[in-house]
Amino acid sequence: MRVALLMEGGYPYANGEARVWCDRLVRGLDQHEFEVYALSRSARQDAGGWAELPAQVRRVRTAPLWGAPPARRAGRRQRRRFAEHFGELAAAIAAPGAPEPGTGHQADRFTTGLHGLAELALDHGGLPAALRSEDAVRLLERACHLPGAARGAQQARVADLLTVTEALERALRPLSLDWYGPGGLAGADLCHATSGGAAALPGLLAKRLFGTPLLVTEYGVRLREHYLEGCPAGPAESLRPAAVRPAPVRTLLTAFQGRLAAEVYARAALITPGNTHARRWQERCGADPERLRTVYPGMDAARFAEVGESGDGDGGAVSRDDGRTLVWVGRIEPAKDVVALLHAFAEVRRRQPDARLRLIETRRADASAEPAGSGAAHAPGEDYPARCRALAAHLFPDEAADAHTVGDNPVSFERLGEPGVPSLPEAYAAGAVVVLSSVVEGFPVGLVEAMLCGRATVSTDVGAVCEAIGGTGLVVPPRNPRALADACLALLRDPARRARLGAAARARALELFTIEQNVAAFRGIYLELMSHCPVRREEVGEGGAPLPFALPAEAHIPGRWTAGRDGDRFGHWCAAPVPSRAPQDHTPAWAAPPREPLGVGPQGGTAEEGA
Repeated sequence: MRVALLMEGGYPYANGEARVWCDRLVRGLDQHEFEVYALSRSARQDAGGWAELPAQVRRVRTAPLWGAPPARRAGRRQRRRFAEHFGELAAAIAAPGAPEPGTGHQADRFTTGLHGLAELALDHGGLPAALRSEDAVRLLERACHLPGAARGAQQARVADLLTVTEALERALRPLSLDWYGPGGLAGADLCHATSGGAAALPGLLAKRLFGTPLLVTEYGVRLREHYLEGCPAGPAESLRPAAVRPAPVRTLLTAFQGRLAAEVYARAALITPGNTHARRWQERCGADPERLRTVYPGMDAARFAEVGESGDGDGGAVSRDDGRTLVWVGRIEPAKDVVALLHAFAEVRRRQPDARLRLIETRRADASAEPAGSGAAHAPGEDYPARCRALAAHLFPDEAADAHTVGDNPVSFERLGEPGVPSLPEAYAAGAVVVLSSVVEGFPVGLVEAMLCGRATVSTDVGAVCEAIGGTGLVVPPRNPRALADACLALLRDPARRARLGAAARARALELFTIEQNVAAFRGIYLELMSHCPVRREEVGEGGAPLPFALPAEAHIPGRWTAGRDGDRFGHWCAAPVPSRAPQDHTPAWAAPPREPLGVGPQGGTAEEGA
């Protein structure tokens, strides 16, 4: 089958998010053809080039979510249609949130406005100029002053409205792309959006225009990230932009993202969260639990096999389980709460004076993977590593065995790739216990890597930690240095328990979190979705002649009251509406004659690339 992968700031870019996971998925499902539709987040990401693509990636089309769009002069009729549809969308995001996300009058207004704007973009070649126009600002201002509008929306000033319309233009830019013709998404058998938000918009249009089933995979919920970015204070300091947006801007943009997430979840044929933590967010946003299926991310177990099976490193620079060394691996940023770990280690040192702590920093994520327009001249929390080093020097002065030896600090700051820790497996094997002290965490990839190495772990109860660890390690409350210290001491003093927990952790990781498990799950999901995809055909009468007015006009109106479910009033005729824009010659890939493979460009993709 022909699968369209929908990306935002990810694959195929060399510095994109989820690049490794998508590459493993494509290579593991080599019996399918893949087309990649990628949205880039910055000029720097575009300049970074692509990763090496396998032969089954037949086409790559890209478009930017950054930069100013080209100006287009709109006619009077176009402006009138834009005012109608954008007014509906603006009224929906300015209204207070519904008690049940994804349902109710405002959700239908958002759906109507969104699909109306999409049809307008298809008819007139794009909307970016209209979405940044004075008309858009006035329509949004009018919506904010409607009776019953949210309090934050009512306080919006002109500068706030300009910021919001600019952000909406970037988020809705996929509606204006030329990806929806017969040579694009019209020929796909399945749209697989690897995140929510802007990446899923092309899949929504393909679902509406051609009836193509939409699969949504979220390992980190986009809506949660938007909430954290707009939070003026709290544990997600590292995830927030340098300058916090005004309250009216946060109100309107989070409302838009919430409505968009609810629309994506309502239209998706299947949603695959990466863990129960993400699943709860999706359910709160209106996702049907019957269409949710947890698929854990796949890790390369072979990379950690040598350390995991031997129980320690391969000698040399890697320390063995000496019963006194704690290891922490990750990026030193506020969300990881290294400060609490240092205070906990102070208590560990008081009760076990020979204990040591090794803080091994991995490479920071590339700035080009961040959303465009953050306006930050520097990475948020960039002074945090220096603060941690200063705190360690204050809590643990250099110590010497006697008056003739050089002093040494029990806390060491190291970087992955240095002689002491040349590789990631050796970093996890560098001590007796691996510690995770985060206050914000999605799926704890580093924790699973430690499990694959067969290490005993102490973690804080955040995100999907408990789901991943599953009783094979010790879990304590976040922001509790005393509890963290007690758990670390309990394992340092009990080598037999460390060995049992490490073996159990490795067995659990091999059972649930390998590449093979992930690829096998999506192989079955792809086939399942295609097996339930109906064959599109015209309604005919008894004699085989076309049957006029077989479907009522209401079948083409977007909205949940026409969604069609078993037992609904209109379910018998609108469960699979015939799209008015569907091309007559649309043929699934599995039914088409074999094609010659396209030429591969210099970056590993095809020479055909659209902007």
